[in-house]
Amino acid sequence: MAVESLRAGGDEQNPEPPRPTGLLDMLSVAAVALDTRGRIVFWTPQAEDLFGYTAEDVLGKYAARLLIRPEHLQAVVSLFTEVLETGRGWAGAFPVRHKDGSSRLTEFRTMRLLDDLGDVYALGIAADHTLLQRVETDLALCERLINQSPIGLALMDPDLKYLLVNPALERIDGIPAEDHIGRHLRETLPFPDVNTVESALRQVLTTGTPLLDQYHVGRPPADPEHEHAWSLSFYRLEDPGGRVLGAAASVVDVTERHHAAAEADRARRRLALIADASARVGTTLEVEQTALELADICTPVLADVVAVDVLDSALALRRARRPDNGPELFRALALKAAHPTVALRAADAPGNVASYDGDRLVTLCVHTGRPVLVRHVGARDLRQIARDAEAGAILARAGVHSYLAVPLIAHGEVLGALDLKRTRNPLPFDEDDVILAGELASRAAVAIDNARWFQSVRNTALTLQRSLLPDHSTHHTGLELASRYQPAQATSEVGGDWYDVIPLADDKTALVVGDVMGNGIDAAATMGRLRTATCAYADLDLAPGAVLQHLDKITCDLEHYIVTCLYAVYDPRTRRCTIANAGHMPPALARPGRAPVYLDLPAAAPLGVGGIPFEATTTELLPGDLLVLYTDGLVETRQHPIDDRLDVLLGFLEEPRRPLEETCDLLLYGLRHPDDHDDVALLVARAL
Repeated sequence: MAVESLRAGGDEQNPEPPRPTGLLDMLSVAAVALDTRGRIVFWTPQAEDLFGYTAEDVLGKYAARLLIRPEHLQAVVSLFTEVLETGRGWAGAFPVRHKDGSSRLTEFRTMRLLDDLGDVYALGIAADHTLLQRVETDLALCERLINQSPIGLALMDPDLKYLLVNPALERIDGIPAEDHIGRHLRETLPFPDVNTVESALRQVLTTGTPLLDQYHVGRPPADPEHEHAWSLSFYRLEDPGGRVLGAAASVVDVTERHHAAAEADRARRRLALIADASARVGTTLEVEQTALELADICTPVLADVVAVDVLDSALALRRARRPDNGPELFRALALKAAHPTVALRAADAPGNVASYDGDRLVTLCVHTGRPVLVRHVGARDLRQIARDAEAGAILARAGVHSYLAVPLIAHGEVLGALDLKRTRNPLPFDEDDVILAGELASRAAVAIDNARWFQSVRNTALTLQRSLLPDHSTHHTGLELASRYQPAQATSEVGGDWYDVIPLADDKTALVVGDVMGNGIDAAATMGRLRTATCAYADLDLAPGAVLQHLDKITCDLEHYIVTCLYAVYDPRTRRCTIANAGHMPPALARPGRAPVYLDLPAAAPLGVGGIPFEATTTELLPGDLLVLYTDGLVETRQHPIDDRLDVLLGFLEEPRRPLEETCDLLLYGLRHPDDHDDVALLVARAL
């Protein structure tokens, strides 16, 4: 090898040195060649950077004299001779004299070279020892960090094929590290949105902007039965010259955090559901409405198909017999589905009564008073869930895959069951669902229990009150009559309103309307006593004022009762109607061709005040005249002034020739609201 061919031209050939592009460039590795006499025959620009001498300074000169201090000269000569004679390379570090006179510890790799002419040379590869040591330390640290990091790390080329994968990523995705190399990113990622991930990574390669903490959920091949979550971050890799080498991805397993957040969110939703149930279930004292509210709350958060069934014996308030293995009679109260489904055809329609055998799960639920959970419903389970084989086939077609029945228990008594099925919701019922359903069922059961007892008491009072009302003829001498009694709605109890039509001697007729202030069975019973007394005093042919005085005395003897009453006697021979009032609403009079008015009666206190006389007023009833007696429940509301309501009543009487039954209906439906809290007694009389 000719010496000239080894010489590097330096600045003349490369006026602008290229930018560093690799590790060797970063280390500024220098190359120096010596002939057998120890003269420098090859000197790279990096050697100039490392030692400070230019090629012109060193070429042809003895390296030892120029670069080595005297105290190290003998050792260097020995090493140089050994390399040339034996051909064995040498590696190590020793100080080299810099052009500025300082000593630089330099890392060397030396070896023997032969050219095509058989000439021998010594080649030395050199780098700054401190810089090399730092790079080696950094590399070792990086390797340790990568291999021991709990974070999954991967390096990919610009085509997104794996170049390197650390053990953590191997554990995360369950694929051996060597099986990643050369494979494409999409072949290993267990994410359903892998296209989104790949698109994001390509964007990072294009822009160089890192993408941090991207949340993804999937099922890795190593654990396909469970959902995992990962946080992904992407970075672009470049060499010192800015050339794109590929991309790095870090993967952090955040499954525990994901599950904790999901559980916390689930707990929040459950608490919200329970709070919602507290506000929405039991808003009325009606059994059916309460059951429907419970079904609405459970759909679709808890189940896709919800049924509320109550034991028929519980609704009838019959004493529950001791549970056995026999069948039970259920009354369906509510049925709700989150979406259209044939499963509704397998359930009992609200209002229907059906018998379920003792081996059915809903029967087992009410017999034991405990929840019945079937996480994964099979064909055998469907036969125990459904009423019969046909219903079981319908449930199978609907896709019922999980079932839960929870008892409705109030005050230790099992009233029925909350029946829950899942079809579209892919998750099976779990123990948390059992607890939530039990809490909802417990709250609803108390409301249902209150409603059934209220309805029982109300029905008893209503039956009592209706039995005490008169069963009179619609025609008396000189009068045509029509009447109505309408109890308050289920949100309130039965009151003590009544009316009566009493035939008297000489073809006279007594017309009575009264209102016992209060409600419930006691008010109805008091009304019955006063009605009986009124009939007795009327039979004595007493004047209206005298009748009210006697009733006032009786009322004073009753405990804590105040009663308003209007007592009128009509004589068809004189066409005169004598009326006495005890704190009651004024009667209305409607005459053909005239505007309807209220009769002006002397003011008087209600019955039960005691010691107050009652004056009577006489008015003439001409043929066709209409007299309307009513209780305050017809006109009083919580939203409107009483005077406005009285004006509305008169407006309905502007056509007095209307049939009396039609007039009663017009007044009730025109003045009453379905939710009014008071009952109404109405008596309409027309003079013939």
